[in-house]
Amino acid sequence: MNKTYLFTSESVSEGHPDKVADQISDAILDHFLAQDSESHVACETMVTTGQVVVAGEVTSKGYVDVQRVARETIARIGYTHSAYKFEAESCGILTALHEQSGDIARGVDGQGTENEGEQGAGDQGMMFGYACSETENYMPLTLDLAHTLVYTLARIRKEGKEMTYLRPDAKSQVTIEYNEKNEPVRIHTIVVSTQHNPEATQLQIKNDIRSILLPRVMKRDQRYKELLEPFVKETETAGKLLVNPTGQFVIGGPHGDTGLTGRKIIVDTYGGRGAHGGGAFSGKDPSKVDRSAAYAARWIAKNMVAAGVASEMLVQVSYAIGVAKPVNVFVNTYGTGIVSDSEIAQKVNQLFDLTPAGIIRDLRLKQPMYEETASYGHMGRTPEKKVKHFLDDAGHPFDCEVELFTWEKLDRVEQIKAAFGL
Repeated sequence: MNKTYLFTSESVSEGHPDKVADQISDAILDHFLAQDSESHVACETMVTTGQVVVAGEVTSKGYVDVQRVARETIARIGYTHSAYKFEAESCGILTALHEQSGDIARGVDGQGTENEGEQGAGDQGMMFGYACSETENYMPLTLDLAHTLVYTLARIRKEGKEMTYLRPDAKSQVTIEYNEKNEPVRIHTIVVSTQHNPEATQLQIKNDIRSILLPRVMKRDQRYKELLEPFVKETETAGKLLVNPTGQFVIGGPHGDTGLTGRKIIVDTYGGRGAHGGGAFSGKDPSKVDRSAAYAARWIAKNMVAAGVASEMLVQVSYAIGVAKPVNVFVNTYGTGIVSDSEIAQKVNQLFDLTPAGIIRDLRLKQPMYEETASYGHMGRTPEKKVKHFLDDAGHPFDCEVELFTWEKLDRVEQIKAAFGL
């Protein structure tokens, strides 16, 4: 009996309205952290036609020109034309930031009743991390390919040499057929929806997706080439390629749909694989375990799979507000672990410091490195060093070298192998 099944993940471009909001929130966070690494920030953004609203709580010694940061972020994304009805220089920006709640600050700063003097979790909740051996970056293939499609489309748009009708907003969706061994067999359906200038025709866009975008994506690795070649050559084995299925996508971005921080949490993580605790990331400093513990759980799962402990792993960590040590650590290897899941969870507790202070220290999370996470996924990215430019509270420029995506480093593999006798 054929036991194949289909699984789907989606991604969105940096010009999607929700991602515009995420990037503004994280850019503001970075500017606070660049001036004061102890900043506590919970920044939410809403974008709509001609308008940006920034609200939330901040406790920091730094000063940030929120309007300037928001406009620079919008311009970098590509909203620089009045025809978009949302443009970097002309949109209105309303700021409503105030100081963090003293009750929350007590627990975070180690004044709570459960752990006097030790940094506690900034909120209650459960966070998940996931990894699998499907791709070189230990991410689900459906999501990795969906991200690559919209990321490459954005690069083509910004290069300005081909597909010159492209506008910033775009979405992708990839459905892959898996066999009974949970191995990807073929792409069943690709959906690409891209905002465009009015003069571009549906036929032109679909032909360009097939002849320009897909070949660019195929260059990423041999596996992508094998999966996408039938679509480019239009062979009988090709799945469905749906491009702008409504027939037109001229009105887009914040003018087409209101954007809010934290509405793309599945795009940000694992594309529907594994699980999600519900907490968003963008605009939150690392004292918020919604963000820091989710990064730590991914770090653990990725290093465990890379070490050969399992070929697929989900890690759950849960916290109580104001309490340093996690309430629970749970592991699910979906039957692929070399020992029982409970034994792996015990090893996780022994090998990793999952207190908020321990996570922040080990992953160096007080760096101003978050704007780069706010589009094309927080997980599965390549760790790298980068020099970023900021202004101090007097308006003087300064540079800051940061290390991006530290939770993606495979720096615990040998330690894990030793612990499991591998």
